[in-house]
Amino acid sequence: MKYIKEIALYIGLPLIFIAMMAFRNANHQTMIENIQKDSHDKGFAVVELFTSEGCWSCPPADELIAKLQQGNNNKQLYIMAFHVDYWDHQGWKDRFSQADFTERQKQYASWLRLNNIYTPQLIVNGRTEMVGSEEGAVLGSISAALRETSAQPLSLNAEQAGRELKITYSGAVPNKKAHILVALVQKNASSQVSAGENAGKQLTHVQIVRRLQQQEAKEQGVITLSLPEDFQKNGWEVIAFVQHKNTGAITQAAKLEW
Repeated sequence: MKYIKEIALYIGLPLIFIAMMAFRNANHQTMIENIQKDSHDKGFAVVELFTSEGCWSCPPADELIAKLQQGNNNKQLYIMAFHVDYWDHQGWKDRFSQADFTERQKQYASWLRLNNIYTPQLIVNGRTEMVGSEEGAVLGSISAALRETSAQPLSLNAEQAGRELKITYSGAVPNKKAHILVALVQKNASSQVSAGENAGKQLTHVQIVRRLQQQEAKEQGVITLSLPEDFQKNGWEVIAFVQHKNTGAITQAAKLEW
C-alpha cells in the first residue's frame, strides 16, 4: 500500500505542475486580451524592450511583445523594441542595432539607479523595469499603467518629403525639464541568424525602432526624421512621447499609423 501511495504521489506531481502551468497561461492570455481592449478613458502604457538578435534569452521577450501587438485594439498601448549593439561582437551583428539605443538604455540605468544594463530588459512609462520575458511582471506592469489617469492628448501629423519624414506635433505640455521624442517604428521583420548565440534560428520581430529623435518639449513643433532605405508607407508607424529629463518618467504619448 505504501508503494502505491508513493507511485500516485510521483505521478500526481507532474499533473499538478501541468495544471498550474495551464492556469497561469490562461490567466496571462486573459491579461493580454484585457490590455488589448480599446480604452479611451484610461491611462497609457509606453513599453520599451531592449533586445538583440545576438542574445539567446531575448526571443521569448520578442515573442511576448508580439503577442501584445497582434490583434491590439488599444490605441493607448505604445510598443517599441530597441535593438542594442553590445551583443554585436559575439559573432552576429544585429542589423537593427544602434549605439544610440545602447546609450538610451544606459540613461535608464542612471534614471532607475541600476548597476548594469542587460537584455532583455523591458521598461514601462519610463518608471518601472523588469526582465522582458517574465510574462507576469510585464503584463502586470502594463495593466497597472493603463489603469492610471489619462494624460493630456498629444496630436501628430506626418508628411513625407523625399527621404525625410516631417512630424508635426501639438498638445504637449511645455516643460524645459522634458524632451519630446519621436520614434519611427517598423511593425514587422524577420532575420535568419547564422552565427552567435541564436545561430540557426529564424527570428521574428515587431515594433522595431529604426529612428529616434528628440528636442525640448514645447506645446507644438516639428521634428524631422531621415528615412531608412527600406522604408515603405505600409507596415510602419510613428510613436511620440514626452519624457522628463531628470527622472525618465513619460507623461504623454501618441502614435500615427499609415
